Amino acid sequence: MKRFVWSSIFFGLVGLSWFETTQTAALGQSNATSGAGKFKFRVLYTASHLPAEAQKVLKAAHGGFAVDRRPGRGETYFALPGAGIVQISADLKSTRMLPTPPEIRDSNMHNTTLFEGPDGTPYLMFPGNAANRVFITDLNGKLESVLMPPDGSQDLGHPTATDYFAGRGNFIPTDTEHLDGMIYVTTGYSNLDFVLTARVKSWKPLRVEWNDLAFGGRGSGPGQFGTGHGITVPPSIKRIDVADRPNSEIDRFTRYGQYLSTLRMPLGSFPCDIYYHGKYAVVGSLHGPDRSKGAPIYLLENDQLVSTIMPKEDLGLANFQHIHNAVLREINNKLYIIAQAWNPGDFVILEQL
Repeated sequence: MKRFVWSSIFFGLVGLSWFETTQTAALGQSNATSGAGKFKFRVLYTASHLPAEAQKVLKAAHGGFAVDRRPGRGETYFALPGAGIVQISADLKSTRMLPTPPEIRDSNMHNTTLFEGPDGTPYLMFPGNAANRVFITDLNGKLESVLMPPDGSQDLGHPTATDYFAGRGNFIPTDTEHLDGMIYVTTGYSNLDFVLTARVKSWKPLRVEWNDLAFGGRGSGPGQFGTGHGITVPPSIKRIDVADRPNSEIDRFTRYGQYLSTLRMPLGSFPCDIYYHGKYAVVGSLHGPDRSKGAPIYLLENDQLVSTIMPKEDLGLANFQHIHNAVLREINNKLYIIAQAWNPGDFVILEQL
């Protein structure tokens, strides 16, 4: 009898040890790190940090984040199809759902942009890739304006773009940006693959109309796109940066669409977008050069690659085979990366060691 009891206790302890080990692994290897030098990161929050409504639909995530850069703010916003707009607090410690118009809630918003009007009023802008239009709301989710597809009657500033919509070509916005009353829209999921522009005609009420400036086009030459996916205006710089996925590069233009230069990314990395924070930038990639290891997140300092973070390979985040978007936050002199996976969708916040 004693032998049976001691055997049961022994195997029970062994079983408990195995359970604790597998639980640690299931939580994404919480002690694991990824990156190089002083730019190593670990998992801070996973999808369980999101509201229940967001968790239910997270596998469908196919979008990106916008950070409120205004002094004293720092909240991050993104949208999930079937749930709506999610707000992450400035200190990253809490998340909440915002009331969301059904036009945005029930379709996929491929990225998110936060911009200000001339009087400092903030707006959120969402490219609806499946809805074929661009939505603009206030920070409480109230719909302020909708940019409909070009109907073929507008002069879009380039004959290829103008003729495309005159021939009833499809409008699939993949990302948006704002600079001094001008809205820039990438269309890399369509056969067009131009950057289109629209102009804010009035702010109160907000009204946006198509403008006669378009640039880019499909190709592998300077200033052309294999897939013009994400678009970014660096803070304090009047420049347009477009992430060209299959060409593994970030193409840079003047605000008037004149090609400036190309920032080369590692071959085969398929950059989805670039986000700038001071001298740093972060690039989430659809693929990595070695696709068996999942997609990387690249951290740049003054345009030089300083760290490669591997969420799947190093941090045990199985769903991060493809990364669709990443942004940087800095809190108390420490960097944080907020990232979203695609197919299946997932969410993580990484903390610099």
